[in-house]
Amino acid sequence: MTSPSVLAAALRAHAQGLYCDEAAAELLIAQSWLHRPDFASQFVTVHPGIGGGQPVAVIDWTAVVTALGTSLPCSGGEQRMLKVTASLAGGIPVDLRDTITGIDDRNVQLLIAAVRHASGKRPEDEQYR
Repeated sequence: MTSPSVLAAALRAHAQGLYCDEAAAELLIAQSWLHRPDFASQFVTVHPGIGGGQPVAVIDWTAVVTALGTSLPCSGGEQRMLKVTASLAGGIPVDLRDTITGIDDRNVQLLIAAVRHASGKRPEDEQYR
């Protein structure tokens, strides 16, 4: 399995310059999903960089959302955060009324930072930690 730090760098490389994708990558990294082999091995694909440069990582967001509650065990809060992340990254529709209800304070702050980032205001790295 590729290390979480390599996956994080590859996700950032793939998302670079695309606000929604950058926001989703940071949100996913902050949630520690890249440390879970069941997530990283099933849904993350790493491709070599162009000309031997930085590798890039792509996530199959449709497969992630489909696996929620079945082959991807996670809490209700983790499911809600993944749904919002998938919406930012892959345009997958999410019902904010159902999804945001019950999210804890840390995740609310992460979501606020991600929405600001997606709107073109890149946050400081500390806001995602």
